[in-house]
Amino acid sequence: MKPIVYVESSVISYLTSRPHRDVIIAGRQAVSLDWWENQRQRFELRISVLVEEEISKGDPIAAQQRLDNVADIQSLLISDEAIRIADLLLAEKAVPKGSEEDALHIGIAAAQGVDFLLTWNFRHINNAETKAAITRLIESAGYAAPQLCSPEELGGMSDD
Repeated sequence: MKPIVYVESSVISYLTSRPHRDVIIAGRQAVSLDWWENQRQRFELRISVLVEEEISKGDPIAAQQRLDNVADIQSLLISDEAIRIADLLLAEKAVPKGSEEDALHIGIAAAQGVDFLLTWNFRHINNAETKAAITRLIESAGYAAPQLCSPEELGGMSDD
């Protein structure tokens, strides 16, 4: 059985956005594209209705490109368990107030038992200072915490 990866909105956005002049953003775009083309088949991918909502915003043509990229990926519903986990992360300040969607991405992934949450959000999700607290709280609620990682950390650029 393949590991399950919840693909958060930032990955889809980097995957489909126009090439950027900023070297960090351009690098993330390149890594996202490489991961999508060369690594994703090693995993069972999942998104959520929250991802669909987020990637539907903005320029209609760009939004359609993002939606087309995830059209064949199973979308997870937002369960009561996901909301409880997100509320716990916010209440205990593992994810700051004002970042409810970020907490909900984590809650959805944890409640559905995914192995990895793939994101470029280093501020509130894949953050070295908060990962331990997020993991501890998810596990205290009786769930296995997904590994929070970027595409670079989950395969990244191929060496070929």
